[in-house]
Amino acid sequence: MRIRNLFFALIALFALASAPATHAASKEIIQLQTQVQALQDQMTQMRQSFDQNMGAMKNLVEQSTDNVNKMSAAVTSLEKRLSEQNAETVSKVDDLSGQVQALHDSLDELKSRLAKISKQLDDMNAAKENLGATGGPPPPQAPPLDVLYNNALRDFTAARYPLSGQEFAEYLKFYSGTDKAGNAQFYLGDIAYKQGDYEQAVREYDKVLEQYPGNNKAPAAQLKKGYALAELGQKDSAIRELQNLVARYPRSPEATQARDRLRKLGAPAARPRH
Repeated sequence: MRIRNLFFALIALFALASAPATHAASKEIIQLQTQVQALQDQMTQMRQSFDQNMGAMKNLVEQSTDNVNKMSAAVTSLEKRLSEQNAETVSKVDDLSGQVQALHDSLDELKSRLAKISKQLDDMNAAKENLGATGGPPPPQAPPLDVLYNNALRDFTAARYPLSGQEFAEYLKFYSGTDKAGNAQFYLGDIAYKQGDYEQAVREYDKVLEQYPGNNKAPAAQLKKGYALAELGQKDSAIRELQNLVARYPRSPEATQARDRLRKLGAPAARPRH
């Protein structure tokens, strides 16, 4: 009986000894489960935040791409407009350059007009005296030099090209050896050019270069000859003419215009050396 009681006592003692250990193990498990749950919650939040950030970045990339495409289209449109405006500007500059030069020449003529008129009056008085002395008719006289040239220049500026061409031709008939003869010949080329007769314009400009090489219109004549050749589709000849102009008159305004036209023709300003 005592043995039986001792056995039950040992069992009870063992139960009491093992109870705290079991209770401690359960507490640690609960703590681990809590920590695991917290980690899972954090991972879920991180995944959600990552998805949101990726969505925002995707939208930002799409917006940036759209903006870049719009900017590219705007730049292309701007380049096209600038190219068109540049072509129009070159054409207007050519026309204005001819008009300004014509006005400049007219001003030069007006400065010396009084002196020439005085001389002509003297000649007329002398002719009158000779007529009274001989009793015969005076020899036929050419129109006054300055009047004829200024009338031709005025009609050229007013775009009365056929009349201006006749007057310049008449000037060359009577005054081919004067300082303004080269100018008159140049304007004959310009009249043909403005009327679209580019072959005739080339011939008239050639006369300036051949008969009046030292005239102040020689660079302009060579420049416009190159333009006329280009209009005729003779690209190689036009390039050679413009390159010769740049080499002959490198610091002239015409050389600057020639370089610009050569760039448009896809040719270098200087002729290649062989």
